[in-house]
Amino acid sequence: MKRSFALIATAALVAGCGGGGGTTASEPSKDGSPAKVTLEMWHLSTSDPMKTIMANWAKEFEARHPHVTIKATVLENEAYKAKLTTLTQSGKAPDVFATWGGGVLKQQIDAELVKDLSADVAPVLGTFTKASLSAYQFDGKTYGLPYDIGMVGFWYNKKLFEQAGITQPPATWAAFLDAVGKLKAAGTTPIALAGKEKWPGHYYWTYLAMRIAGLPALQQAAVDKNFDTPDFVTAGRQLKALVDLQPFQKGFLGAGYSTPDGQAASVANGKAAMELMGQWAPSVQNDAGKGLGDDLAFFPFPAVDGGKGVATEALGGGGGLAVGADAPAEAVEFLKFVTQMDVHSKSTAAGGTLPVLQGEESAVKDPNLKVVSESLSGATGFQLYLDQAYPPAVGAEVNDSVAQLIAGTKTPEQVVRSITEVAQSE
Repeated sequence: MKRSFALIATAALVAGCGGGGGTTASEPSKDGSPAKVTLEMWHLSTSDPMKTIMANWAKEFEARHPHVTIKATVLENEAYKAKLTTLTQSGKAPDVFATWGGGVLKQQIDAELVKDLSADVAPVLGTFTKASLSAYQFDGKTYGLPYDIGMVGFWYNKKLFEQAGITQPPATWAAFLDAVGKLKAAGTTPIALAGKEKWPGHYYWTYLAMRIAGLPALQQAAVDKNFDTPDFVTAGRQLKALVDLQPFQKGFLGAGYSTPDGQAASVANGKAAMELMGQWAPSVQNDAGKGLGDDLAFFPFPAVDGGKGVATEALGGGGGLAVGADAPAEAVEFLKFVTQMDVHSKSTAAGGTLPVLQGEESAVKDPNLKVVSESLSGATGFQLYLDQAYPPAVGAEVNDSVAQLIAGTKTPEQVVRSITEVAQSE
Protein backbone atom coordinates (compact mmCIF):
# COMPACT_ATOMS: atom_id res chain seq x y z
CA MET A 1 0.00 0.00 0.00
CA LYS A 2 1.25 3.44 -0.78
CA ARG A 3 1.77 5.11 2.53
CA SER A 4 1.39 8.61 1.12
CA PHE A 5 0.79 10.29 -2.17
CA ALA A 6 0.07 13.58 -3.82
CA LEU A 7 -2.08 16.26 -2.22
CA ILE A 8 -5.66 15.38 -1.38
CA ALA A 9 -7.51 14.27 -4.48
CA THR A 10 -11.12 13.32 -3.99
CA ALA A 11 -12.28 11.26 -6.92
CA ALA A 12 -15.90 11.21 -5.89
CA LEU A 13 -16.83 12.35 -2.43
CA VAL A 14 -19.82 10.56 -1.03
CA ALA A 15 -22.80 12.84 -1.32
CA GLY A 16 -23.99 13.99 2.06
CA CYS A 17 -21.28 11.87 3.70
CA GLY A 18 -20.47 14.20 6.59
CA GLY A 19 -17.90 11.62 7.66
CA GLY A 20 -20.60 9.10 6.79
CA GLY A 21 -20.28 5.41 6.13
CA GLY A 22 -23.07 3.02 5.39
CA THR A 23 -24.84 1.84 2.30
CA THR A 24 -27.86 3.14 0.48
CA ALA A 25 -30.20 0.68 -1.17
CA SER A 26 -33.59 0.89 -2.77
CA GLU A 27 -36.44 -1.56 -2.57
CA PRO A 28 -36.22 -4.55 -4.96
CA SER A 29 -37.87 -3.83 -8.27
CA LYS A 30 -41.17 -5.43 -9.15
CA ASP A 31 -39.50 -7.62 -11.77
CA GLY A 32 -37.38 -9.28 -9.08
CA SER A 33 -34.05 -7.74 -10.10
CA PRO A 34 -31.57 -6.98 -7.29
CA ALA A 35 -32.07 -3.88 -5.21
CA LYS A 36 -29.85 -0.99 -6.20
CA VAL A 37 -26.86 -0.67 -3.88
CA THR A 38 -24.41 2.20 -3.43
CA LEU A 39 -21.10 1.18 -1.86
CA GLU A 40 -18.93 3.76 -0.16
CA MET A 41 -15.27 2.95 -0.80
CA TRP A 42 -12.46 4.90 0.88
CA HIS A 43 -8.87 4.54 -0.26
CA LEU A 44 -5.65 6.53 -0.61
CA SER A 45 -4.35 5.77 -4.09
CA THR A 46 -3.93 9.32 -5.34
CA SER A 47 -1.00 8.59 -7.69
CA ASP A 48 -0.96 6.56 -10.88
CA PRO A 49 -0.88 3.78 -11.75
CA MET A 50 -3.00 2.79 -8.73
CA LYS A 51 -5.26 5.84 -8.95
CA THR A 52 -6.45 4.68 -12.37
CA ILE A 53 -6.39 1.00 -11.43
CA MET A 54 -8.67 1.59 -8.46
CA ALA A 55 -11.09 3.56 -10.62
CA ASN A 56 -11.07 0.79 -13.24
CA TRP A 57 -11.70 -1.88 -10.62
CA ALA A 58 -14.80 0.01 -9.55
CA LYS A 59 -16.01 0.43 -13.16
CA GLU A 60 -15.42 -3.24 -14.00
CA PHE A 61 -17.25 -4.39 -10.89
CA GLU A 62 -20.18 -2.09 -11.67
CA ALA A 63 -20.30 -3.47 -15.22
CA ARG A 64 -20.58 -7.00 -13.87
CA HIS A 65 -23.08 -5.93 -11.19
CA PRO A 66 -25.37 -3.32 -12.81
CA HIS A 67 -27.31 -2.81 -9.58
CA VAL A 68 -24.17 -1.58 -7.77
CA THR A 69 -22.74 1.95 -7.76
CA ILE A 70 -19.38 2.58 -6.09
CA LYS A 71 -18.72 6.03 -4.66
CA ALA A 72 -15.01 6.48 -3.95
CA THR A 73 -13.50 8.88 -1.46
CA VAL A 74 -9.79 9.22 -2.18
CA LEU A 75 -7.49 10.95 0.28
CA GLU A 76 -3.78 11.49 0.85
CA ASN A 77 -2.22 9.37 3.62
CA GLU A 78 -2.46 11.70 6.62
CA ALA A 79 -5.87 13.09 5.65
CA TYR A 80 -7.12 9.53 5.15
CA LYS A 81 -5.98 8.40 8.58
CA ALA A 82 -7.50 11.45 10.26
CA LYS A 83 -10.85 11.20 8.45
CA LEU A 84 -11.14 7.45 9.00
CA THR A 85 -10.31 7.84 12.69
CA THR A 86 -13.00 10.50 13.07
CA LEU A 87 -15.54 8.27 11.35
CA THR A 88 -14.72 5.13 13.33
CA GLN A 89 -14.78 7.04 16.60
CA SER A 90 -18.39 7.90 15.76
CA GLY A 91 -19.13 4.18 15.53
CA LYS A 92 -19.28 3.93 11.74
CA ALA A 93 -17.09 2.58 8.96
CA PRO A 94 -17.20 2.81 5.14
CA ASP A 95 -18.53 -0.21 3.27
CA VAL A 96 -15.08 -0.88 1.79
CA PHE A 97 -11.96 0.84 3.08
CA ALA A 98 -8.20 0.67 2.73
CA THR A 99 -6.28 -0.68 5.69
CA TRP A 100 -2.71 -1.57 6.59
CA GLY A 101 -3.95 -4.14 9.07
CA GLY A 102 -2.13 -4.66 12.35
CA GLY A 103 -3.00 -2.90 15.60
CA VAL A 104 -5.13 -0.21 13.97
CA LEU A 105 -7.37 -2.76 12.26
CA LYS A 106 -7.52 -4.80 15.47
CA GLN A 107 -8.84 -1.77 17.36
CA GLN A 108 -11.55 -1.33 14.72
CA ILE A 109 -12.38 -5.03 14.99
CA ASP A 110 -12.67 -4.79 18.78
CA ALA A 111 -15.06 -1.87 18.30
CA GLU A 112 -17.20 -4.19 16.14
CA LEU A 113 -16.84 -1.95 13.08
CA VAL A 114 -15.32 -4.54 10.72
CA LYS A 115 -16.93 -7.57 9.15
CA ASP A 116 -15.47 -11.01 9.81
CA LEU A 117 -14.79 -12.31 6.30
CA SER A 118 -13.60 -15.78 7.31
CA ALA A 119 -16.52 -17.81 5.98
CA ASP A 120 -17.04 -15.69 2.86
CA VAL A 121 -13.42 -15.79 1.69
CA ALA A 122 -12.47 -19.28 2.91
CA PRO A 123 -12.52 -20.73 -0.64
CA VAL A 124 -9.97 -18.18 -1.90
CA LEU A 125 -7.62 -17.82 1.10
CA GLY A 126 -5.32 -20.50 -0.28
CA THR A 127 -4.55 -18.38 -3.33
CA PHE A 128 -2.75 -15.70 -1.26
CA THR A 129 0.82 -15.73 0.02
CA LYS A 130 1.08 -16.08 3.80
CA ALA A 131 3.07 -12.87 4.18
CA SER A 132 0.45 -10.80 2.39
CA LEU A 133 -2.44 -12.10 4.53
CA SER A 134 -0.85 -11.99 7.96
CA ALA A 135 -1.63 -8.34 8.82
CA TYR A 136 -5.37 -8.91 8.34
CA GLN A 137 -5.80 -12.09 10.36
CA PHE A 138 -6.43 -12.28 14.11
CA ASP A 139 -7.24 -15.28 16.28
CA GLY A 140 -7.66 -17.48 13.25
CA LYS A 141 -10.13 -15.13 11.56
CA THR A 142 -9.76 -12.97 8.44
CA TYR A 143 -10.88 -9.33 8.43
CA GLY A 144 -9.41 -8.04 5.17
CA LEU A 145 -7.85 -9.11 1.89
CA PRO A 146 -4.52 -7.75 0.60
CA TYR A 147 -4.04 -6.23 -2.81
CA ASP A 148 -0.44 -5.08 -2.32
CA ILE A 149 2.60 -5.90 -0.24
CA GLY A 150 6.08 -4.48 -0.22
CA MET A 151 9.02 -3.37 1.81
CA VAL A 152 10.86 -0.23 2.77
CA GLY A 153 14.38 0.29 1.49
CA PHE A 154 16.67 2.94 0.02
CA TRP A 155 15.79 4.35 -3.39
CA TYR A 156 18.88 6.08 -4.77
CA ASN A 157 20.27 8.03 -7.69
CA LYS A 158 22.98 5.89 -9.31
CA LYS A 159 24.54 8.87 -11.08
CA LEU A 160 24.95 10.87 -7.86
CA PHE A 161 26.43 7.84 -6.12
CA GLU A 162 28.97 7.41 -8.93
CA GLN A 163 29.89 11.09 -8.85
CA ALA A 164 30.61 10.73 -5.12
CA GLY A 165 32.84 7.70 -5.72
CA ILE A 166 30.40 5.17 -4.26
CA THR A 167 30.81 2.09 -6.42
CA GLN A 168 28.20 -0.13 -4.78
CA PRO A 169 25.32 0.27 -2.33
CA PRO A 170 26.45 0.07 1.30
CA ALA A 171 25.80 -3.31 2.92
CA THR A 172 26.59 -2.22 6.50
CA TRP A 173 25.54 0.74 8.62
CA ALA A 174 29.16 1.85 8.95
CA ALA A 175 29.50 1.82 5.15
CA PHE A 176 26.23 3.73 4.88
CA LEU A 177 27.46 6.49 7.17
CA ASP A 178 30.66 6.60 5.13
CA ALA A 179 28.61 6.95 1.93
CA VAL A 180 26.72 9.86 3.49
CA GLY A 181 30.06 11.55 4.12
CA LYS A 182 31.19 10.98 0.54
CA LEU A 183 27.99 12.45 -0.86
CA LYS A 184 28.33 15.55 1.31
CA ALA A 185 31.95 15.94 0.24
CA ALA A 186 30.81 15.81 -3.38
CA GLY A 187 28.37 18.66 -2.72
CA THR A 188 25.29 16.43 -2.85
CA THR A 189 22.50 16.29 -0.28
CA PRO A 190 22.63 12.64 0.80
CA ILE A 191 19.06 12.03 1.99
CA ALA A 192 15.63 13.57 1.48
CA LEU A 193 13.26 13.37 4.44
CA ALA A 194 9.69 14.55 4.99
CA GLY A 195 10.22 15.68 8.57
CA LYS A 196 6.83 17.35 8.77
CA GLU A 197 4.96 14.09 8.26
CA LYS A 198 6.89 12.10 10.90
CA TRP A 199 6.08 8.60 9.64
CA PRO A 200 8.97 8.51 7.10
CA GLY A 201 11.42 9.14 9.95
CA HIS A 202 10.16 6.22 12.00
CA TYR A 203 11.47 3.86 9.32
CA TYR A 204 15.06 4.66 10.37
CA TRP A 205 14.55 3.94 14.07
CA THR A 206 12.51 0.81 13.32
CA TYR A 207 15.07 -0.65 10.95
CA LEU A 208 17.94 0.12 13.33
CA ALA A 209 15.99 -1.55 16.13
CA MET A 210 15.42 -4.57 13.89
CA ARG A 211 19.10 -4.78 12.95
CA ILE A 212 20.44 -4.16 16.47
CA ALA A 213 17.89 -5.79 18.78
CA GLY A 214 16.50 -8.29 16.29
CA LEU A 215 12.98 -8.73 14.99
CA PRO A 216 11.80 -10.88 17.95
CA ALA A 217 12.73 -8.04 20.34
CA LEU A 218 10.35 -5.64 18.60
CA GLN A 219 7.59 -8.21 18.72
CA GLN A 220 8.25 -9.03 22.38
CA ALA A 221 8.32 -5.34 23.32
CA ALA A 222 4.74 -5.08 22.11
CA VAL A 223 3.78 -7.91 24.46
CA ASP A 224 5.83 -6.71 27.44
CA LYS A 225 5.00 -3.05 26.78
CA ASN A 226 8.64 -2.21 27.42
CA PHE A 227 10.94 -0.52 24.93
CA ASP A 228 13.34 0.81 27.54
CA THR A 229 16.17 -1.63 26.83
CA PRO A 230 19.83 -1.11 25.89
CA ASP A 231 19.36 -2.32 22.30
CA PHE A 232 16.51 0.10 21.60
CA VAL A 233 18.54 2.93 23.11
CA THR A 234 21.45 1.95 20.85
CA ALA A 235 19.11 2.13 17.85
CA GLY A 236 18.35 5.72 18.79
CA ARG A 237 22.02 6.51 19.25
CA GLN A 238 22.84 5.17 15.79
CA LEU A 239 20.05 7.29 14.32
CA LYS A 240 21.46 10.30 16.17
CA ALA A 241 24.87 9.51 14.66
CA LEU A 242 23.27 9.82 11.24
CA VAL A 243 21.43 13.02 12.16
CA ASP A 244 24.66 14.53 13.46
CA LEU A 245 26.10 14.24 9.95
CA GLN A 246 23.37 16.67 8.78
CA PRO A 247 22.43 14.44 5.86
CA PHE A 248 18.99 15.83 5.07
CA GLN A 249 17.89 18.55 2.68
CA LYS A 250 17.60 22.15 3.83
CA GLY A 251 14.26 22.75 5.56
CA PHE A 252 13.52 19.03 5.93
CA LEU A 253 11.72 19.50 9.25
CA GLY A 254 8.96 21.38 7.45
CA ALA A 255 8.94 19.23 4.32
CA GLY A 256 6.07 17.03 3.20
CA TYR A 257 6.42 13.73 1.40
CA SER A 258 4.68 14.13 -1.94
CA THR A 259 4.51 17.92 -2.23
CA PRO A 260 6.32 19.68 -5.13
CA ASP A 261 9.18 20.62 -2.77
CA GLY A 262 8.98 17.54 -0.56
CA GLN A 263 10.90 14.33 -0.02
CA ALA A 264 9.91 12.46 -3.19
CA ALA A 265 10.43 15.50 -5.43
CA SER A 266 13.88 16.15 -3.96
CA VAL A 267 15.01 12.72 -5.10
CA ALA A 268 13.08 12.80 -8.36
CA ASN A 269 14.64 16.13 -9.35
CA GLY A 270 18.19 15.11 -8.46
CA LYS A 271 18.43 17.40 -5.43
CA ALA A 272 19.04 14.54 -2.99
CA ALA A 273 20.75 11.22 -3.55
CA MET A 274 18.32 8.87 -1.78
CA GLU A 275 15.26 8.32 0.37
CA LEU A 276 14.17 5.50 2.67
CA MET A 277 10.73 4.60 1.41
CA GLY A 278 8.39 1.80 0.38
CA GLN A 279 7.81 0.17 -2.98
CA TRP A 280 5.52 2.99 -4.10
CA ALA A 281 8.45 5.45 -4.21
CA PRO A 282 9.04 5.41 -7.99
CA SER A 283 5.44 6.29 -8.85
CA VAL A 284 5.30 9.09 -6.26
CA GLN A 285 8.64 10.44 -7.47
CA ASN A 286 7.33 10.53 -11.02
CA ASP A 287 4.17 12.26 -9.85
CA ALA A 288 5.92 14.82 -7.63
CA GLY A 289 8.94 15.56 -9.83
CA LYS A 290 10.77 14.69 -13.01
CA GLY A 291 11.64 11.12 -12.08
CA LEU A 292 15.04 9.46 -12.45
CA GLY A 293 14.32 6.80 -15.05
CA ASP A 294 17.23 4.39 -15.43
CA ASP A 295 19.25 6.27 -12.78
CA LEU A 296 16.90 5.05 -10.04
CA ALA A 297 17.85 1.92 -8.10
CA PHE A 298 17.04 0.18 -4.80
CA PHE A 299 18.98 -1.42 -1.97
CA PRO A 300 17.81 -2.96 1.34
CA PHE A 301 18.49 -1.30 4.68
CA PRO A 302 22.03 -2.33 5.66
CA ALA A 303 23.09 -4.65 8.44
CA VAL A 304 24.57 -3.31 11.68
CA ASP A 305 27.84 -4.91 12.72
CA GLY A 306 27.36 -6.88 15.95
CA GLY A 307 23.59 -6.62 15.79
CA LYS A 308 21.22 -9.50 16.51
CA GLY A 309 19.20 -8.87 13.35
CA VAL A 310 20.11 -9.55 9.73
CA ALA A 311 19.70 -7.62 6.49
CA THR A 312 17.24 -10.18 5.14
CA GLU A 313 14.59 -9.10 7.67
CA ALA A 314 12.26 -6.60 6.03
CA LEU A 315 10.15 -3.73 7.27
CA GLY A 316 7.07 -3.11 5.22
CA GLY A 317 3.42 -3.72 4.81
CA GLY A 318 0.81 -3.82 2.20
CA GLY A 319 -2.45 -2.46 1.08
CA GLY A 320 -5.55 -4.27 2.11
CA LEU A 321 -9.28 -3.74 1.91
CA ALA A 322 -11.63 -4.32 4.82
CA VAL A 323 -15.42 -4.29 4.93
CA GLY A 324 -17.58 -2.33 7.34
CA ALA A 325 -19.64 -4.41 9.75
CA ASP A 326 -22.95 -3.22 8.26
CA ALA A 327 -21.91 -3.43 4.61
CA PRO A 328 -23.93 -5.59 2.20
CA ALA A 329 -22.75 -8.76 0.54
CA GLU A 330 -21.67 -6.81 -2.55
CA ALA A 331 -18.82 -5.25 -0.54
CA VAL A 332 -17.34 -8.68 0.13
CA GLU A 333 -17.81 -9.64 -3.49
CA PHE A 334 -15.85 -6.56 -4.52
CA LEU A 335 -12.86 -7.66 -2.41
CA LYS A 336 -12.96 -11.11 -3.94
CA PHE A 337 -13.25 -9.62 -7.44
CA VAL A 338 -10.19 -7.34 -7.25
CA THR A 339 -8.03 -10.16 -5.86
CA GLN A 340 -8.81 -12.64 -8.62
CA MET A 341 -5.66 -13.57 -10.53
CA ASP A 342 -6.94 -12.30 -13.90
CA VAL A 343 -7.89 -8.94 -12.38
CA HIS A 344 -5.11 -8.38 -9.88
CA SER A 345 -2.20 -9.45 -12.08
CA LYS A 346 -2.99 -6.54 -14.43
CA SER A 347 -2.24 -4.09 -11.61
CA THR A 348 0.99 -5.93 -10.86
CA ALA A 349 2.05 -5.83 -14.51
CA ALA A 350 1.33 -2.09 -14.54
CA GLY A 351 3.64 -1.54 -11.58
CA GLY A 352 0.83 -0.59 -9.21
CA THR A 353 1.10 -3.56 -6.87
CA LEU A 354 3.43 -6.37 -5.96
CA PRO A 355 2.37 -10.04 -5.89
CA VAL A 356 -0.05 -11.09 -3.16
CA LEU A 357 -1.23 -14.21 -4.98
CA GLN A 358 0.77 -17.39 -5.28
CA GLY A 359 2.33 -17.73 -8.72
CA GLU A 360 1.91 -14.05 -9.58
CA GLU A 361 5.61 -13.18 -9.45
CA SER A 362 6.08 -13.30 -13.21
CA ALA A 363 3.66 -10.39 -13.62
CA VAL A 364 6.21 -7.93 -12.18
CA LYS A 365 7.77 -6.06 -15.11
CA ASP A 366 9.51 -3.03 -13.58
CA PRO A 367 13.20 -3.84 -12.87
CA ASN A 368 13.29 -2.01 -9.53
CA LEU A 369 10.05 -3.58 -8.36
CA LYS A 370 11.51 -6.95 -9.34
CA VAL A 371 14.37 -6.25 -6.91
CA VAL A 372 11.86 -5.45 -4.18
CA SER A 373 9.80 -8.53 -4.99
CA GLU A 374 12.89 -10.76 -4.94
CA SER A 375 14.03 -9.21 -1.65
CA LEU A 376 10.62 -9.97 -0.18
CA SER A 377 10.59 -13.53 -1.46
CA GLY A 378 13.98 -14.11 0.20
CA ALA A 379 13.08 -12.32 3.44
CA THR A 380 13.76 -14.31 6.60
CA GLY A 381 11.49 -12.09 8.69
CA PHE A 382 8.88 -9.39 8.19
CA GLN A 383 7.84 -6.47 10.40
CA LEU A 384 4.74 -4.36 9.74
CA TYR A 385 5.25 -0.59 10.05
CA LEU A 386 5.27 0.16 13.77
CA ASP A 387 2.69 2.92 13.47
CA GLN A 388 0.30 0.27 12.18
CA ALA A 389 1.55 -2.88 13.95
CA TYR A 390 1.10 -1.41 17.42
CA PRO A 391 -2.07 0.08 18.92
CA PRO A 392 -2.72 3.55 17.43
CA ALA A 393 -1.54 5.52 20.47
CA VAL A 394 1.72 3.56 20.66
CA GLY A 395 2.35 3.86 16.92
CA ALA A 396 1.71 7.60 17.09
CA GLU A 397 4.19 7.94 19.94
CA VAL A 398 6.84 6.08 17.95
CA ASN A 399 6.37 8.57 15.13
CA ASP A 400 6.32 11.59 17.44
CA SER A 401 9.30 10.58 19.58
CA VAL A 402 11.49 9.58 16.63
CA ALA A 403 10.62 12.87 14.92
CA GLN A 404 11.75 14.70 18.06
CA LEU A 405 14.99 12.69 18.11
CA ILE A 406 15.65 13.67 14.49
CA ALA A 407 14.85 17.30 15.34
CA GLY A 408 17.28 17.19 18.25
CA THR A 409 14.70 17.79 20.96
CA LYS A 410 14.67 14.28 22.45
CA THR A 411 17.47 11.91 23.43
CA PRO A 412 17.56 8.21 22.51
CA GLU A 413 16.83 7.41 26.17
CA GLN A 414 13.82 9.72 26.23
CA VAL A 415 12.45 8.13 23.06
CA VAL A 416 12.22 4.64 24.54
CA ARG A 417 10.84 5.93 27.84
CA SER A 418 8.09 7.86 26.08
CA ILE A 419 7.07 4.89 23.93
CA THR A 420 7.09 2.62 26.99
CA GLU A 421 4.95 5.02 29.01
CA VAL A 422 2.30 5.17 26.30
CA ALA A 423 2.39 1.39 25.78
CA GLN A 424 1.89 0.76 29.49
CA SER A 425 -1.01 3.21 29.66
CA GLU A 426 -2.93 1.34 26.97
